Amino acid sequence: MLSSVVGYPRIGEKRELKFAVQDYWKSDITTKELGDIAFNLRLTHWEKQKSAGIDLIPSNDFSFYDTLLDMAVLLGAIPVRYKSLGLSTLDTMFAMARGYQGKAGDVHALPMKKWFDTNYHYMVPELEKDTKLTLAGTKPFDEFLEAKKAGILTKPVLIGPYTFLKLAWYEKNLKAEDFVNDAAAAYAKALTRFAELGAEWVQFDEPALVKDMKTEDTELFTKLYQIMFSVPKGGVKVLLQTYFGDIRDCYQDVVSLPFDGVGLDFANGIQSVDLIQKYGFPEDKILFAGIINGRNIWRNHYHKTLSLLKTLRQNAAQMAVSTSCSLLHVPYTLKGETVLSKEKKAYFSFAEEKLTELKELSMFAEKNAVQQAEYCKLNEKLFQAERPDMNKAVREKIASLSEKDFTRIPNFAEREEIQKKVFGLPLFPTTTIGSFPQTKEIKSMRARYRNREVTRTEYTAFLKKQIAECVALQEEIGLDVLVHGEFERNDMVEYFGDNLNGFLFTQNGWVQSYGSRCVKPPIIWGDVSRSKPITVDWSVYAQSLTQKPMKGMLTGPVTILNWSFPREDISPKDSALQIALAIREEVLDLEAHGIHIIQIDEAALREKLPLRKSDWHEEYLDWAIPAFRLVHSGVKASTQIHTHMCYSEFTDIISDIDAMDADVISFEASRSDLTILDSLAGAKFQTEVGPGVYDIHSPRIPTVEEITAALHKMLSKLDAHKLWVNPDCGLKTRGAVETKPSLCNLVAAAKAVRKELQK
Repeated sequence: MLSSVVGYPRIGEKRELKFAVQDYWKSDITTKELGDIAFNLRLTHWEKQKSAGIDLIPSNDFSFYDTLLDMAVLLGAIPVRYKSLGLSTLDTMFAMARGYQGKAGDVHALPMKKWFDTNYHYMVPELEKDTKLTLAGTKPFDEFLEAKKAGILTKPVLIGPYTFLKLAWYEKNLKAEDFVNDAAAAYAKALTRFAELGAEWVQFDEPALVKDMKTEDTELFTKLYQIMFSVPKGGVKVLLQTYFGDIRDCYQDVVSLPFDGVGLDFANGIQSVDLIQKYGFPEDKILFAGIINGRNIWRNHYHKTLSLLKTLRQNAAQMAVSTSCSLLHVPYTLKGETVLSKEKKAYFSFAEEKLTELKELSMFAEKNAVQQAEYCKLNEKLFQAERPDMNKAVREKIASLSEKDFTRIPNFAEREEIQKKVFGLPLFPTTTIGSFPQTKEIKSMRARYRNREVTRTEYTAFLKKQIAECVALQEEIGLDVLVHGEFERNDMVEYFGDNLNGFLFTQNGWVQSYGSRCVKPPIIWGDVSRSKPITVDWSVYAQSLTQKPMKGMLTGPVTILNWSFPREDISPKDSALQIALAIREEVLDLEAHGIHIIQIDEAALREKLPLRKSDWHEEYLDWAIPAFRLVHSGVKASTQIHTHMCYSEFTDIISDIDAMDADVISFEASRSDLTILDSLAGAKFQTEVGPGVYDIHSPRIPTVEEITAALHKMLSKLDAHKLWVNPDCGLKTRGAVETKPSLCNLVAAAKAVRKELQK
């Protein structure tokens, strides 16, 4: 049985790509040096998959920033404002990803959004009236030839035309249908080129097929591939790869088209098995069964998987085994994890280990039952034993929760009036989202403390100095509500997981989030509880340095769950409520110690929303929103609860966000051109809001004039008394050189608009 990998992590075992790209941005290495590092990474990854015995190894799954951005560049979808900079192809791509401010000009970055329901981010292609989609680049072909020269025949991967057009942004009066012919022709030309180069398979990724599809969507998909297949393929086989769900709305359309293989997700596709059993599978195609979960780190349960393959074989004459999606969503390898015990590591499988699982399952599926049973006995032990980290008290608390535990009293309107009197903040209060730049010195000291090179006393003194400087800087800038800077935190989720019971941590379990940004998700191993205060001392110390309000900064339960690797033995709802009870204790402790503005970030609330609307409430929102309410329902009316959400599409769940019953919510909005404003206005949103006025993921410094213009746009849609002014996200990844002037301009703009309204 063939084995196929959808995609492989590109950052490298030691995050080599991250550091190389950042060095390039700082001009510490040349274009050639960056290219050499990238080539060596690609070669290493291909060779790993080859040595594991994988039959269909992907190429063109590598990117310096984002594969959908690469696809836009390949198709010539480069907006005029970037072309006019006159930069190299590589630097133009980086300008599209990060924005650009220099001698060649001043441009914002493309919008950034979450890749379906993952924590990976993609850059939104922009299609203008002058855009002509055509095969304008050579990257996929160059990388195919690199591998071929090394003796590895790869399976080139392209994001498919349907997903590309569905995720793109269109200039006024344009729509996807306007680009169908050009897009199909460009993809057909790519197929022809791969055939000429000797490719046997080409993979088109079409994850957009797992979302709700209307008749016009199915027609768009069908038309694209009908046009494409009207051109002879030249002998190359085409694999249509789907992932993150099932294709219930278009299954019959997909299998009726002349694809040579169809990849379905059996790890996350709720109805994938039912579709095969109900409609069958064509004998002339290969079913690529996505049986290795590319989104979680637990070992595969061989007995269940082999039973699944047996069921599928009853309906599919030809089969291959595959990962459910790209492995870029899991860490690189377990090999460097020396702290986790051997017993615990036995439960886990990262990208490299999943290659072994995939190959073993491809072989076991062909062996007789006796051989399968003998090998699977060892695997089965992992799934029969109960893990020890269970907490009876936590489970009893969850069972005893009632409606009043999720309801804050008094109602929002009464609280709002009380809080305005208590805090006495000016119109358009200014604040930040929480974190401040983490310098090399800070990261070095944290590493030294972790390695026991400095004492707890020395580390605490260092952090207090950083906090004091941060508070003084905010006072100097003139911000109205301050933060302590979060210098003690390595990551907004890992930090809390590290201070709660029930979590495990890796040393090198890095996963790419976007561009050069990597995160190291905790693993939820057992029941979650809090044994001691986590943030109270830092917040209390920071408040002692200023007369202005100091925000306590916490991460919410849904975000902690969504940005961790979750358990598979209990429901997401139960995990979220366990975490919510722990964070609730922290909220009440902060309030008791004099912190009366508390921000509970739910940056990832929208992220795990099911991809089909019919599943939104029963499968997710009906427990995610109450989990957040449980965290803050016990505070006083005079305590102001903030939350923050970033880089997602919020307009379709605005009413649910309002139902979180926070007092203030800040949104990422700058890269989406403040489009959320219409939704807030239309929904008569009651919560006070802070749409981000500038993009912190770009190094450019926003001017007073552009922030002022953003505020005017907000005021045309929102009540002035409900508007806060803030960046669109935390400042952790920015440098001091752009942070201070950006915040100074933010405060100056807020003061200017206040003055205008007071005339």
